Amino acid sequence: MSSERIPLYHYAHARAGDKGDRLNLAVFVYQDALYGWLLEQLTEERVATLFAHRGVSSVKCYPMPNLFGINLVLDDVLQGGVNGALNLDGHGKTLSSMILSVLVDRPVLPSIQLS
Repeated sequence: MSSERIPLYHYAHARAGDKGDRLNLAVFVYQDALYGWLLEQLTEERVATLFAHRGVSSVKCYPMPNLFGINLVLDDVLQGGVNGALNLDGHGKTLSSMILSVLVDRPVLPSIQLS
């Protein structure tokens, strides 16, 4: 791995959904070869730290190897839910931008051998 750090959005995209005070963030790499790298970069601990300021109580990671992505389930991160929170726009989709802005190690792509 390179020591250079770059925002995750260069390598992945995300979808989000929320229900009550639970958030699902699904993150998918653009290149299948980066799937293992994604699992290394977005650990449960790292995601919990990223959302600690929002009061997240737990993070569970569910790998989706056939889709080259992961589903992250965060509890108590929406500060009461969309209808119950006092903050502006607590929807999960706004938080998907936050996870895509996290700085990650630049991946080293495998070299292709031509014969």
